[in-house]
Amino acid sequence: MQDALPFQSLQALSGMLARSECSSRELVAACLDRIRRLDGHLHAFVDVYAEEALACAEAADLERRAGMTRGPLHGLPIALKDLMHLAGRVTTAGSRTWEGRMAGETAVAVRRLLAAGMIVLGKTHMVEFAFGGWGRNAPMGTPWNPWDTGVHRVPGGSSSGSAVAVAAGLAPAAIGSDTGGSIRIPAALTNLTGLKPTYGIISLAGVVPLSRTLDSLGPLTRTVDDAALLMMAMMGHDADDARTWHRPEVDFAGANAAGVDLRGCRIAALPVDQIPAWTLPDVLRIRNETIAVLRDCGATVEEAEPPVDFEELMLRNGRLIAAEAYAFHRGKIEDEALPLDPWVRQRLLSGQAISAADYIDELDTKARTADAFARWMRGRDALLTPTLPITATPVVDVDETSTALATFTRAANYLGACALSFPAGFSGDGLPIGMQIIGGPFADASLVRIGRAFQAVTSWHEQHPDLSAWE
Repeated sequence: MQDALPFQSLQALSGMLARSECSSRELVAACLDRIRRLDGHLHAFVDVYAEEALACAEAADLERRAGMTRGPLHGLPIALKDLMHLAGRVTTAGSRTWEGRMAGETAVAVRRLLAAGMIVLGKTHMVEFAFGGWGRNAPMGTPWNPWDTGVHRVPGGSSSGSAVAVAAGLAPAAIGSDTGGSIRIPAALTNLTGLKPTYGIISLAGVVPLSRTLDSLGPLTRTVDDAALLMMAMMGHDADDARTWHRPEVDFAGANAAGVDLRGCRIAALPVDQIPAWTLPDVLRIRNETIAVLRDCGATVEEAEPPVDFEELMLRNGRLIAAEAYAFHRGKIEDEALPLDPWVRQRLLSGQAISAADYIDELDTKARTADAFARWMRGRDALLTPTLPITATPVVDVDETSTALATFTRAANYLGACALSFPAGFSGDGLPIGMQIIGGPFADASLVRIGRAFQAVTSWHEQHPDLSAWE
């Protein structure tokens, strides 16, 4: 029973706490026990706050017994990507150069999770400064994708540790960040649900930036319902982050309460001839199976070519990331004495060659392209693509010059849109494959509705890796 608790959804755990079928302390202790037994192999956590988490769990149990329940997340544990500040705790942002760097503030999104009663288990590993999609980190170590205990495969990045922690049952949910796919890529490679919300819905105050015009925080969870619960807790206006100002309200609560009938829902599917020829056959097979499931749920799904080129958007998004990341980190990356990941250093230095004029032109092109996409999306609820063209690669085979994992993901960041990756099947050799739906700006609730319907009639998201070899 105890070992199964961390594999339950947040929604299921919330119900169990409400019915006194388990306590918050039992749940947190179960997570900490799995971390103690398994994280030596998995390398998901940078730091674990065991004593504090247990104390907070006991306090949550006392509050619940006193009738002071704060909401559905009260007493539930969560893991945080180590670029979110937590006052009095170190924030490394995945870099040995930041070890011992104590945070003097708590990120607004974290403050809101704490106010909802959530309990932080610890901070998770990530690609250095969040600049990479494979999930590798040479100086601090690469988390192990739990879906293959025999071969060290990439977990995806940059939210690598967050995904591994949830996939391996060390935590029921985690928070990641996404600048070009850094939530959705690891979600797809580890069989999780990952939501990249519309830019500006969640405050980034107290979060180490990679690209100020592209970054988003979002959840890595077992289910779409759980992702929506976390979004409701974190989102909203923040006086300290102008990116959140004048944003329309997204009705996640309504989407979570809605039925799973997709009649009237219109989904465009990226045509097969727009998908790279080197995409794995299993990915194309699961794309077709996903379309069939969505149609069975009542949705109208038709192939339609969007007015954007995914390859071009991937490259443009990469240039913006490089320019903005270089601006933030330029004071240290040229110091050869610092123990920086060589590939991250190379990516950061590439931003040095982007002139101010080129950067301004890129921002102008971005705005015009986003407008064209938003117009095309009118009358459509989502655009369906594979999340990734391939499955998890062995770490030793990674080509860090390749951006293969960003093929379909970077577009959503560039367009200021929202996107959801959800488990949709497995390859012939048992590796997870995810599908992605992209919505127009502030269409996040529509993605939740579609994802919930898919998960109501499939069980891919309920599959867990076999870690018995490490027990």
